[in-house]
Amino acid sequence: MAGLQAGAPTPTDLTVHGASRVLEVAFSDGARFRIPFELMRVYSPSAEVQGHGPGEEILQTGKREVGLADLEPIGNYAVKPVFDDGHDTGIFSWDLLYELGSKQDALWAEYERRLSAAGVDRDAPMPGKGGVHACGSH
Repeated sequence: MAGLQAGAPTPTDLTVHGASRVLEVAFSDGARFRIPFELMRVYSPSAEVQGHGPGEEILQTGKREVGLADLEPIGNYAVKPVFDDGHDTGIFSWDLLYELGSKQDALWAEYERRLSAAGVDRDAPMPGKGGVHACGSH
């Protein structure tokens, strides 16, 4: 299994650009994306970020300067970034990386909408354990 969806594009090259804080991914269909570490961190598929069900998402803040300490391969279908803020539980399938890369503009807009709805700044430090719920009511 190369990705999670049969026939989906697979990476042909992954390059970590530490200074500019982006993961560059080239795919078998010719697409190439530069995915900021911040975008990966705020959309991490982990339960710590996504919660355990709809409406349980934890809005991530203060991640503009997040870096990657490591990028671990997970079989032939994903990578697990180890972020320098200690977050290391998200597994990014090839399909998810493709989605993050191809939908960056919409994802940034949604993130900014969620920040605004919660009344918090993108660079605000994360609150204590639990964070800010995505709906902005907690």
